[in-house]
Amino acid sequence: MTRPMTITEKILAAHAGLSEVEPGQLVNCALDLVLSNDVTAPIAIKEFAKIGVDRVWDAEKIALVPDHYTPNKDIKSAEQAKMMREFAKAQGITHYYEIGCMGVEHALLPEQGVVGAGDVIIGADSHTCTYGALGAFATGVGSTDAAVGMATGEAWFKVPQSLKFNVTGTLGPWVSAKDIILHIIGLIGVDGALYQAMEFTGDTIESLSMEGRMTICNMAIEAGGKSGIIAVDDTTRAYMEGRTERPWTEYFSDPDAVYAHVYEIDAASIKPTVSFPHLPSNTHAAEDSRDIWVNQVVIGSCTNGRLEDLRVAAEILKGRHVHSDVRLIILPATQQIYRDAMHEGLFDIFLDAGAAVSTPTCGPCLGGHMGILAAGERAMATTNRNFVGRMGDPTSEVYLGSPAVAAATAVAGHIALPEDLD
Repeated sequence: MTRPMTITEKILAAHAGLSEVEPGQLVNCALDLVLSNDVTAPIAIKEFAKIGVDRVWDAEKIALVPDHYTPNKDIKSAEQAKMMREFAKAQGITHYYEIGCMGVEHALLPEQGVVGAGDVIIGADSHTCTYGALGAFATGVGSTDAAVGMATGEAWFKVPQSLKFNVTGTLGPWVSAKDIILHIIGLIGVDGALYQAMEFTGDTIESLSMEGRMTICNMAIEAGGKSGIIAVDDTTRAYMEGRTERPWTEYFSDPDAVYAHVYEIDAASIKPTVSFPHLPSNTHAAEDSRDIWVNQVVIGSCTNGRLEDLRVAAEILKGRHVHSDVRLIILPATQQIYRDAMHEGLFDIFLDAGAAVSTPTCGPCLGGHMGILAAGERAMATTNRNFVGRMGDPTSEVYLGSPAVAAATAVAGHIALPEDLD
């Protein structure tokens, strides 16, 4: 009889060919996908060349997505994208997404059915943990680990302890998945889940769309988490059915599985939340933050650039105009989201409001391009990080919030709630 295990432990055990594992154990796991982008792939490609193999282990299980500095902002970024393009072509890599068919990687790969339940996924990008929303074990690694993964199809892990976040009850007006995860990060701190799997449960989580679940798992890393994960249910199955390219496997935590800690969270206690500079854990209620004026608002990224997010922003912006002192930049996360938003008439609402709508890119989130901040400027963003200099000059400031708070802020000129605009 095997020991009771969490969903994370079961996935790692299965991929290590073991009947059971326990926290702290070192395991060598078979991989289902290795991911890299235009910042990390060039390093991985150079390291891959040093390993001494001619071909990647499986050309259908590697994804290369140029999304951080694309469309190329300068010669150096163009060279990095060129290296990816040539490597993908030479290796016959199936999941290479060029300009015109690409998107922000962590929105694109679930949309395209490249990731699924029960997978073990490593990505040379810390927000790879997004795919835990599908019931997968997904975690960020360094470019060297990605190179080894591309060559061997395997990776070593120390089995993480698991934390359970049981969120129950009904969310209040304008409270979203982004507010849930900001609330949790504020509760436990940026190292509160250090090298631990964050498992999200409860009827509040079950009521969320896949978009909302991806938002929550995306930011597990901002609490130090090794991964974020949500068990498969009918919502997950409906999303994967007819989309996910490989058969998937569902795993569920045993009722008597052991957790390092269980957090019980009442959804009614969660308010629209804003993270102040310079840590995602520096959280405040949006209603107490109205004295913060901003110069720029960014709605997009792998955290909140999906169609559901754009619909919320459009609902608030319709018939209103962006404050004269604010630049509003809206970034649909994939080409399909871009198309759908355009066909729904959301772009007309955004443009009428005075916003700029961009092709999919990570751009401003990492201070790359398409919205850099000058000295002393402030931004409200639906992105996931607000470290010093994250979006530009070291003296600039980034405030994190939901699409609803971001859209209201763009109109008011200061941090605001939608009801403040009435």
